[in-house]
Amino acid sequence: MAPVCISDERAVAVSAERFWKVFSNPPAMPKVCAGFFDAAEVDGDGGPGTVVILKFNPAVKQGLYKTRVVARDNASHFLKSEVLEVALGRAGKLKTHLTETKLEATGAGSCMAKLRVECEPEDGGSLSPEKQKIILEGYFGMLKMIENYLVAHPAEYA
Repeated sequence: MAPVCISDERAVAVSAERFWKVFSNPPAMPKVCAGFFDAAEVDGDGGPGTVVILKFNPAVKQGLYKTRVVARDNASHFLKSEVLEVALGRAGKLKTHLTETKLEATGAGSCMAKLRVECEPEDGGSLSPEKQKIILEGYFGMLKMIENYLVAHPAEYA
């Protein structure tokens, strides 16, 4: 079966530039997403081929989230990554998993986070609407943690 493509967008109460400073900087994640990620490792310069490992806090989930950057454009706030490994979640095991995130300014202190996920279940079957929602909500949940941190700490990453 062909991969499933799911997408959505959410308004963010932080400028695209400021949000990008955190989102595109994996070592910031354990601080900004405290209690969710405990550590970050980066092998590369942040461009294509860079491998990022975010280690989950064991109270949240066992394991890690490992990705390889496929494409990155700092000017347009775009990041495409291939998910190499992720702890098994409620959406089930995926054979392939790509993410694309783009931030678009909507005002001086706001932006729109656009997310596209392309994935294929390991069993080759379809991905139910409920599992599609679980995948999107997982990513948007992390983006919301970043937004909440930046709103609560207006001087950081300014």
